[in-house]
Amino acid sequence: MVDQSFKGFTSEPRHIDVEKGQLKFFAHATGETNPIYFDEAAARAAGHPALPAPPTFAFSLALGAPPTKGNLLGDIGVDMQRILHGEQSFTYHRPIYAGETITLITTTSDIYEKKGGALEFIVQDTKASNAAGELCVDMRVVTVVRNG
Repeated sequence: MVDQSFKGFTSEPRHIDVEKGQLKFFAHATGETNPIYFDEAAARAAGHPALPAPPTFAFSLALGAPPTKGNLLGDIGVDMQRILHGEQSFTYHRPIYAGETITLITTTSDIYEKKGGALEFIVQDTKASNAAGELCVDMRVVTVVRNG
């Protein structure tokens, strides 16, 4: 069973560097064809200061810098073999660029169950901000835990 005491818990800030190679790899893996995600000259010609992060890349940043407390697979007590990716959403405020350091803060907004506890839902909201403190992306992930 999921540790209900983490409902409302906010993690420590985590910092992760955005690397060009990661951005290009992610863009390729997701089928992106726009040259702004691969070619720095094309990105600058389009008005970007560096390679921009493709849509949904912020989730990869969150995976690369999990919280030390409030971690699904750690102290919240979720078994990786029992999870399903239930839902994910992004609200974009400004682009993320290669060379930036992004700060992530995650809040476990809700933990609830359905079907008499056969399914537990963990809602986590993560804010991703740049070094200037500007909010780049709000992310929400709903993880479903199968019990039984």
